This record gives sequence, structure tokens and C-alpha cells, in this order.
Amino acid sequence: MATTTGNADVTAVTGEDGVRRRDFIEIAAVSAAGVGALGAVYPLVSQMAPSRDVLAQSTTELDISALDVGQGIKAVFRKQPVFVRHLTQDEIAAANAVDLGDLRDPQTLAERTLPGHENLLVVMGVCTHLGCVPLGAVEGEAKGEYGGYFCPCHGSH
Repeated sequence: MATTTGNADVTAVTGEDGVRRRDFIEIAAVSAAGVGALGAVYPLVSQMAPSRDVLAQSTTELDISALDVGQGIKAVFRKQPVFVRHLTQDEIAAANAVDLGDLRDPQTLAERTLPGHENLLVVMGVCTHLGCVPLGAVEGEAKGEYGGYFCPCHGSH
């Protein structure tokens, strides 16, 4: 049986400068694993960013200078219809006269609009029942019994 003294030759395991080959292999393996982890995580994180077509549709500018009092227009924002209406003084007075306790989301007209633009009503033109587009946003469309927006699919006002 062979006997050992327990004193290994340090120069056989390490180089002349004291660096072991195993240290280099460990550093290379950890570096490769880090690069691989970044390569796997990058697509997962980058897919959460909005695409270029969504960024291009994120703003819509309308020229409302030609919009007369009582007139409305339709626009498209992110593939959804938007109704813009220049309110009359009677419509503004009627909106201010509504009892806030009767509203589901109690807000005055001043709280629902930007300062200086209380005469403009901007709403998404999508029916909350079935997702269709109501009528009554522009002149010549059916306004329903109450003179407002009217959904032709199921008669909602």
C-alpha cells in the first residue's frame, strides 16, 4: 500500500503566478451562464414594450377650430371611435343642473373637463353593452328618444 505525506506539490496545481486552471474554468463557466441568462431574459422583457404601430397610434390630433356650437365630429383613436361635441350653453346648463347624487360617478362638469374647455365633450364611442358604435354623434344620424347617443343594435340610449 502506498503512503502519502499529505503535502501536495502546489506548483503542480497552480501556475507560476499562483492562478489555478480551475479558477479560469469557473470564471468562464459563470460568464457563459450569465450571457445565456441575459439572452433568455431579454426577449421576455422586450416583448412587454409597446410595438411601433401602437406608439404611432398613441396620439391623435384634431382640428376643432371649425367646430360650431352644437356640432359634433367622429375621430379614430387606437382603432376606437371617439366623439367630440361642442356643447351649447343649454347643454352645459343641463349638465350642471344634474343632482350629483343621481350619478353613478358623481363629478361636476368642471371636474370632468379641462379648465377652459368645459364646452367640449370628448367620449369614446363604444357601446358598453355589446361594443358597437352608437349613432347621434354627427348631424343627420338618429338621436333616439332623448336626443343623445343611440345604439342601433339593441336600442340603448
